[in-house]
Amino acid sequence: GLKAWVSIMYGCNNFCSYCIVPYVRGRERSRRPEEIVAEVKELIAAGYKDITLLGQNVNSYGKDLGLGVDFADLMAELAELPGDFWLRFMTSHPKDATRKLFDTIASHEKIAKQFHLPFQSGNDRVLKVMNRRYDAAQYLSLVDYGRSLMPELVLTSDVIVGFPGETEAEFEDTIRLIERVRYDALFTFIFSPRPGTPAAKMDDPTSKEEKNRRFDRLCDVQNRISQEIHQAYVGKTMRVLVDGRDGELLTARTEGGRLVRMSGQDSLIGQFVQAKITGCTTWSLTGQSVL
Repeated sequence: GLKAWVSIMYGCNNFCSYCIVPYVRGRERSRRPEEIVAEVKELIAAGYKDITLLGQNVNSYGKDLGLGVDFADLMAELAELPGDFWLRFMTSHPKDATRKLFDTIASHEKIAKQFHLPFQSGNDRVLKVMNRRYDAAQYLSLVDYGRSLMPELVLTSDVIVGFPGETEAEFEDTIRLIERVRYDALFTFIFSPRPGTPAAKMDDPTSKEEKNRRFDRLCDVQNRISQEIHQAYVGKTMRVLVDGRDGELLTARTEGGRLVRMSGQDSLIGQFVQAKITGCTTWSLTGQSVL
């Protein structure tokens, strides 16, 4: 009763070479904005406090409607609705992420300062073969702009290790991008061919053992960064939404989506509260409620 997910569009037009989605879900189809606004209003009235807008590529929302309404416009309208809630979204394609969207996130208190922006690879040749239609420099310019507006912005991403033909040097470009951006967390994958996609037909000379080695190294790098970022939270007091209990501790989420395990009474579940962060692990924070 606290978290809700609202599909704002279906399908995908991007045809990334490793992805089956456009073939099985069809081309992009956006819901009309008034339908989405009405649904979100109902959710807010029902007491939902954490609402996530969903689409395979939310950044291209509205292009098929011909209404002159883009994703940033939709977010701005929803963020002006009355009520106490956080608004989130996923997932985004960097080629369609605009400065207007970052401006909108920064200027509306109810839009969570969190951005899931998949980069998949830090190497331009690999990105081109993936048919991602941006390069590392363009991606980094988006990240830099977002952080210039919101230094507290929580960034997460997706990355594929061992894409067909990826060399050791190209993998190192991915490591360098991760070190440069310093993500709060990554969703990491070893390439797995999907029948019916162009990537499934590509020569893939890299051994499974080598891919596993690269994957383990990437995880080690990201886990270190996540630990360092979480350590910097210790001692801070943050607004969190308490969403349940895990054993003796309550569970909550920060605005940036970080998990907090904290002491407190069940009466706090469903409420926004202030929590002092007292400790951390690589994947979560610990804290206590502040009255």
